[in-house]
Amino acid sequence: MNEDFDIENIRKRMNGALESVKNDFKSLRTGRASSSILDNITVEVYGSIMPISQCATINVPEPRLITINVWDKENISAIEKSIQNSGLGINPVTEGNLLRLPLPELNEERRKEISKLAAQFAEQARVSVRNVRKDGMDKIKKLKSEGMSEDDEKFWSEEVQNLTNDFIKQIDEILKIKQDDILKV
Repeated sequence: MNEDFDIENIRKRMNGALESVKNDFKSLRTGRASSSILDNITVEVYGSIMPISQCATINVPEPRLITINVWDKENISAIEKSIQNSGLGINPVTEGNLLRLPLPELNEERRKEISKLAAQFAEQARVSVRNVRKDGMDKIKKLKSEGMSEDDEKFWSEEVQNLTNDFIKQIDEILKIKQDDILKV
C-alpha cells in the first residue's frame, strides 16, 4: 500500500459534512420548542455581531414556549428584531428583561416548506461529500502518475467510493428522520 494516500483525512472531511447537516437540522422547527432553533440567529450588540446565547439566557419552560432572559436591557429591541427577521415565524412578547417566544402550531404548508429546507441542507451536505470524493480521486490519480501501482489505485479508489456511499446513505437516513419529524402532526 502507498503510504502517501491519507484515507483518514477523506473520512474526517466527509464526517465534517455530516456533522454540519446535523447542526443545520437542529435549527429547523419541528413543532416543539427547542433552544437550538435560535442557534443560527445573530444580533448586533456592543458594536459586534454575536449569537443570542452570548447576551441572554435561553430556556424552554413549556413544549410550545421559549423564554430569553436578556442580560442587558439595552439589547432587548435588537434581539427582538433579529428574531422577527430570522424567518422562523415567531413574534416575541416582551415583559421587562424577558422575551417570550410562543411557538404557533405549524400548518401543513409551513411544514412542507421546512421539509424542503431540510432537503436543501441535505443536498448541500451530499455535494460536500462528493467534492471530498473528487479531491480524493484526484490525489489517487496524481499518486498513480508518480508511480502508485494499479492494484493500489484500484484499492484506494474503491475505499473512497465506499466511504462516499456510506456518508451519503447516512445523510439520506437523517434527512428522512428529520422530515418525518417535521411532517408529523
